[in-house]
Amino acid sequence: MAKETYQDYIKHLESIIQMHEKAPKQNNTGLVYAGDAHGILARAESAISKICNSDSPYTLRMIKILEKASDSEPTKAALLVGIVKALKGELIDGHLQSLPALIRGEMFESLNEMARHLLEEGYKDAAAVIGGTSLESHLQQLAIKNGIATAVTMSDGSVRHKKAHQLNQELRKSGAHTLFDQKQITAWLDLRNNAAHGKYSEYNEDQVFRLIEWVDDFISKNPA
Repeated sequence: MAKETYQDYIKHLESIIQMHEKAPKQNNTGLVYAGDAHGILARAESAISKICNSDSPYTLRMIKILEKASDSEPTKAALLVGIVKALKGELIDGHLQSLPALIRGEMFESLNEMARHLLEEGYKDAAAVIGGTSLESHLQQLAIKNGIATAVTMSDGSVRHKKAHQLNQELRKSGAHTLFDQKQITAWLDLRNNAAHGKYSEYNEDQVFRLIEWVDDFISKNPA
């Protein structure tokens, strides 16, 4: 289970934004006063650190702001609130293709649990993306388990990771899963791609629910 609901994080970020907007401003700069800035900084830093991984763009940007000695505390507060607004926007809009790299893993036991929670909160499209990502991740792990390369070296020396559809085909050829599984995975990957490319009318909540349930069952029956 998620330690806090998705909406709780959005509300927390909004409260920090409101704290900054309602604080008295300096006439000459439009920035908050130093006393208020300290509280805003503390809350913003705590929220970003709690929600995001240490290597997420939000955390890295926050660290740069806090470490810049030439900026005043009110300036840092304004900049950090800008990060809080952007993070809140990501969560609200469901732009979650990169969510596993953004959100702290301990919020959920698995990507599929994250997807289930998002669906329960009403985020059908985000849930579809994360559920599909969970499936893709497991296909990569199954490939490694079965001695199938997950990447190829190109003629120019660059490394290209194989698409999930290709891994699915190679896993079938190796006997790692059944023909039925292969066809079902193809369908679920197509749903995931529709979600990732904004084709939200191509599927419904019930299909996303069945995707998540099927992935759970597939992972249970085909451990990596």
